Amino acid sequence: MKLAKHIFLAAFLCIGLFAFLFLVKTILQTNDVHTTFPKYYAFRGCVSLVEKTDTYGTCTLANGQTIKLVLYQGKWYLDGDVPTGWGHFTF
Repeated sequence: MKLAKHIFLAAFLCIGLFAFLFLVKTILQTNDVHTTFPKYYAFRGCVSLVEKTDTYGTCTLANGQTIKLVLYQGKWYLDGDVPTGWGHFTF
């Protein structure tokens, strides 16, 4: 009985640690993607650049949709999806 509890606890801790590490990895990757236009361009799945300035860029996706990427507080975001402080996390 005690052995089963220990095995369950060890499995629970391993799953929790895996979930925590996955969350940290995802946060770090997402923060890195926002740092430069080329990284965010690739992250969003852009296939062709329509226009680019120092503060925004417009690109076309594989499905033909055109999106606008904007520079906000030193990071790149999808236009209309910048952090607002409510419901968005900024690290």
